[in-house]
Amino acid sequence: MTLILIAALFTKLICLGLNLMRKLTIRENQRVMLIGIQTNEMDHHEMEASLIELTRLVQTSRGNVVVKTYQQIHFPNPATFIGKGKVEEIRDMIAHNDVSVAVVDGELTPVQNRNLENIWGVLVLDRSAVILDIFAMRAHTKEGKLQVELAQLEYLAPRLVGRGKMLSQQMGGIGTRGPGETQLESDRRRIKDRISHLKKKLKEVEAQRNIHWLKRESVPVPLVSIIGYTNSGKSTLLNHITDSDVFVEDKLFATLDPTIRRMRLPSGREILIADTVGFIRRLPHQLIESFKATFEEVSHAHLLMHLIDGTEKDVDEHIAVVRNVLKDMKLDHKPLLEVVSKFDSPEYVFAGKSDRLAISALTSYGIDALLKNLDVILHKEFKRVIIHLPHSRGDILSTLYRLGYVWKVQHTGEGIWVDCELHDKFIGKYEKFIVSEGEGEGEGEGEGEQ
Repeated sequence: MTLILIAALFTKLICLGLNLMRKLTIRENQRVMLIGIQTNEMDHHEMEASLIELTRLVQTSRGNVVVKTYQQIHFPNPATFIGKGKVEEIRDMIAHNDVSVAVVDGELTPVQNRNLENIWGVLVLDRSAVILDIFAMRAHTKEGKLQVELAQLEYLAPRLVGRGKMLSQQMGGIGTRGPGETQLESDRRRIKDRISHLKKKLKEVEAQRNIHWLKRESVPVPLVSIIGYTNSGKSTLLNHITDSDVFVEDKLFATLDPTIRRMRLPSGREILIADTVGFIRRLPHQLIESFKATFEEVSHAHLLMHLIDGTEKDVDEHIAVVRNVLKDMKLDHKPLLEVVSKFDSPEYVFAGKSDRLAISALTSYGIDALLKNLDVILHKEFKRVIIHLPHSRGDILSTLYRLGYVWKVQHTGEGIWVDCELHDKFIGKYEKFIVSEGEGEGEGEGEGEQ
């Protein structure tokens, strides 16, 4: 009986969360108005660029943007975020354009959100709410769904007041506090319980992942994480160089859950390459906190490949966003290879550093040079050794071909002599077969045999 009650409680918690999330979701083809915000820290161009990006976010969330406006503010109004006169002007624009959702390109407090909804008479969302909505659409793995739900509930918890009749009813009866616990108090308590449950489940998933990482670290297969601004072509590149079929769409955050594939470099050496969630301006702090586990794919990488969209006019700002996120995650010390994508596009406008590789995943332009660069960079943690193997240990020789750089192989009556380069972690594993360390005779022709 107790188990049935617990199951029923969590079913109620899930339903409560879903009902609240639906209230903060843009429905397909809803008429949306955007309100851009220019603060003291940004110029007009930056405001316009942010508003264009918000337009793409709303479109990705299935909304139909029908009108835009903006206001320059020095300090946010504590009650309405924007000025009183602008609030009234927007109210008239909403009525004139038959708008059902207003999206503010900023982060509203619960009080500001509620006041604007009361004045305008429509659903009001901020930038964070739209991004959370898109993440909810894109999450497919169990962990991804847990992370998104946690981020949404933490965003929604302080915004319960005024979210419909369901939050103003009374719930009296035996076992309730005083004359009766309000529905609002009950919902807050349930959401708090659900958040605790989600955090516990995510810790369990994190523990399982740590075990997985320990097993992976025991075999030194390098991990390369493709990072970059959202919609920079990361999934397209991953598909091209690994012959995969990762979902690709010309929308923001088309890929949310990290994808890892195995591939061979020109030297024959195997590596793992990961496609990770894209970065964006002002990523909601709820998502950064909830998705720390997902970003661990980046933290474990031997090399970060920063894919830069060569068709983006605000490319310098996008590069800065990625670098700032890496700094916030304390990953700015990682080896970084910057690559400019979409070289085939007629909209290609990049004119930055000449030492950055330019590629096209659609035409294969620059891909060979990119793979050779990966080989060179990942080669730096290797040492040259001479290994003597018994004839019966051909399995080790096969492993060396996959995970090391084999320059020369010689079969004699005494065994197999291998001149190769091994990762530091591998050297300890095969120490008993190592005859000498230092410079060998062969140079980068891959491997030879005598």
